Amino acid sequence: MSGMQPLHPFEVHILYPLELFGWDISISNTSVALIGSVLVAVLALLLLLRRPGLLPDRLQLLAESYYLFVYRMTVSNIRGHGEAYVPAILTLFTLIAASNLIGLLPGAFTPTTQIVVTGTLAASVFAYTLVLRIRLHGWRFILSFVPAGVPVWLLPLMMPIELLSFMARPVSLAVRLFANMTAGHTVLGVIAFFGLLAPWYVQWVPMSLSVVLLAVEIFIAAIQAYIFSVLSCVYIDDAIHAHG
Repeated sequence: MSGMQPLHPFEVHILYPLELFGWDISISNTSVALIGSVLVAVLALLLLLRRPGLLPDRLQLLAESYYLFVYRMTVSNIRGHGEAYVPAILTLFTLIAASNLIGLLPGAFTPTTQIVVTGTLAASVFAYTLVLRIRLHGWRFILSFVPAGVPVWLLPLMMPIELLSFMARPVSLAVRLFANMTAGHTVLGVIAFFGLLAPWYVQWVPMSLSVVLLAVEIFIAAIQAYIFSVLSCVYIDDAIHAHG
């Protein structure tokens, strides 16, 4: 019966218990789903580019359009330095999109419904932008938390607010992706669950609704990957052009 529970697909299960020097490195369904997402994304791109040529065929044109989409997103949000970050943003966008979409397959697990996954991604982006700020501007970047035009006597109040807003960036990145993916998959799971319990002559209602919601979930999976990547670009741009 546990497999018929609507929230069962969000549970993390240890598949292969492993331990290394006292550290638990067991392989779970989360790690398998992440590895599967990477493999699916790589294989899909290799398939699209299996016959690269000067005159692209339809598959190569699709791959080039995908790259161009990420390229334009990156250079438009990272002013003057976007080209250097295209590979990183392309990798990030592809990983999140694949992780979001793989969970829509029957019986598959969605890695981005786990806050530890989205939190790790968000913390990595935040840590990189923080290191970038320090490398480019030194510890003078602290001055960027001083709002322009604010009276001196208000600085002890405003600077902690600005700093708190800055520190909340990884939290908002992680929670936004986690909450949206979990909510959509939960609705799909609940509708499918009740569809199995409904009498046969009305099962077409929840099943039809599931098909519509599945299309919506595909769109949400793509848009959430886009939002995460755009915000990452914005944070990198802010680190590069931090005033002070």
